Amino acid sequence: MDFVKIFEILEYQARRFPQAVALAGRENGAWRTWSTLELLAERDRISAGLMHRGFRKGDRIGILAHSGSPRWVLADAAMMQVGIITVPIHLTARPDEIAHIIANSDIKACFISDDDLLEKLQAAGTAPETIFSFGSAAGRALSWNDLARNPDEHDRGRIQFLRDSVQQDDVATLLYTSGTTGQPKGVMLTHANIVSNIKSVLAIVPVGPDVITVSFLPLSHIFERMVTYVYLSAGTPVWYVDALEHLPQVLQEVRPHFFTAVPRILERMYERLLEERNKSGVFYRKIIDWAIRLGERYPYSGERGMPADYFFKRLLAELLVFRFWRKKMGGRIRYIAVGAAALQPRLGRLFSAAGIDVREGYGLTETSPVIAFNRFEPGGVHFGTVGIPAPGVDVRIAEPDETGAGEIEVKGLNVMAGYYELPDETAERFTADGWFKTGDLGKFEFKRFLKITGRKSEIFKTTSGKFVAPAFVEQQLVTSPFISQAMVVGLNQPFVAALVVPNFAYLENWCQENNVHWTSPQFMVLNPKVEKLFHKEIAGINTERLGAVEKVRTFHLLHEPWTAENGLLTPTLKLRRDVLTRQFQAEIAQMFDQKKNNIGEIDGPA
Repeated sequence: MDFVKIFEILEYQARRFPQAVALAGRENGAWRTWSTLELLAERDRISAGLMHRGFRKGDRIGILAHSGSPRWVLADAAMMQVGIITVPIHLTARPDEIAHIIANSDIKACFISDDDLLEKLQAAGTAPETIFSFGSAAGRALSWNDLARNPDEHDRGRIQFLRDSVQQDDVATLLYTSGTTGQPKGVMLTHANIVSNIKSVLAIVPVGPDVITVSFLPLSHIFERMVTYVYLSAGTPVWYVDALEHLPQVLQEVRPHFFTAVPRILERMYERLLEERNKSGVFYRKIIDWAIRLGERYPYSGERGMPADYFFKRLLAELLVFRFWRKKMGGRIRYIAVGAAALQPRLGRLFSAAGIDVREGYGLTETSPVIAFNRFEPGGVHFGTVGIPAPGVDVRIAEPDETGAGEIEVKGLNVMAGYYELPDETAERFTADGWFKTGDLGKFEFKRFLKITGRKSEIFKTTSGKFVAPAFVEQQLVTSPFISQAMVVGLNQPFVAALVVPNFAYLENWCQENNVHWTSPQFMVLNPKVEKLFHKEIAGINTERLGAVEKVRTFHLLHEPWTAENGLLTPTLKLRRDVLTRQFQAEIAQMFDQKKNNIGEIDGPA
């Protein structure tokens, strides 16, 4: 028997490959594991509790949690099987965004992972009357056990009746977009939308009952949530990390084969490897540096054999360096799937050369989310692209320019039902023949690999009348190992400039090796030798990768990374360009007024 509704996945697992440990999470400092049968029983207890408290099919209930957990999954499944619509709330959402989500979706209640999140809801000023906690509770919140109810025969009959009444085209969840500009919009995803994407991904990722995975990305994001459904469908045990700082420890304890990540996680892992490198002797540091340079040139896509000279060099790097890296991640890690933001191709190559196949994909909340993905089979990957369209997802490029780039349009069962109570905005996102307009610009390379080149709404025009896609320029800038983040500006200006956040782990190594004294990142970025280094890096990128109008003429170094926590990134780790522009207004003005760090008129004026 197949599954066609999301909540049927647990029964599907129970029939195909019941697990003694299906999900696991830390509770009170110790691991709490759940078998498949325990998950089924607890899900029904929560469903019965919700029904007895008067919640009905079509009601909307929020989930606000510090991280993913088995109880997150259980609350989600318990609501969906009785027709309640799940409304996840990003932990990093601003109070005004939370207030908008609660009011717009008419949330009747909210699950929270612990009591301290009550303050976050109350800060929004519109907290729902009923609050449920994943654990014990105090004050207004009701504990998990207070909610749960052992279902009697009548309860089981009602649950089954509601399960049968839920249709594939019913809205399963309401997810609010990141809100790079304006308030978030509610994306309505049906069971059919998400199930179609689950089955697409099942066909292309190496998961199964014999694979162990860890999960640390927020389940409020559709990417990790859909992937969790994939794990459950494949019988893959999932171990949840309760806090990101505990990830290294959990990797050693669980020793996973596979996990999903955002590019920033790989960057942090790389930074930790560099920190370990700095503790080594001079000779071994040189060996590590050689292995890194070798890995960043990794040529293998699986279409043809690896060049012999590279093959033997990689064997030596494996013996001396790479195997120790994998050991720091538990020793069994083989695959990492990356999404949500652009991955630096050099990191994808480096990790893959080290025996950890990193594959980048692309998707949107509106598409449940996966649109395209680099494959794990031979010939299925090209670094610097987001891969091949997923099975069952059609992709076309609208009105391509002379380079083949244009707006990416998508059609498939995975495409949303629409924006909640926004029919006009929904209609604007679809073409007359039913294709969804992503708003992203891209083109196909090597005939079938999709490459993202920018965001349509972010394109700006310089005073020369030339258009610039900032995302493309930013992608080129972060190919430098010294650059962690960048935002390109130049609207109605004579040239392009960039705010740059250095990769401080890499930069610290350089400073040590070049006898550059520094006391903190704040003073490091002011050092003339450091500024000269970035001149050289950006000039090289200008020459090798950018057209005349795209060249970065001046830059400003910043000492503090941009994060969702400090409000400079969206919950899905996209740049809040309007916020960044306001916050660094003076620095941007200085770049254009004084041409601070002027790189020069390379190839003439823009």
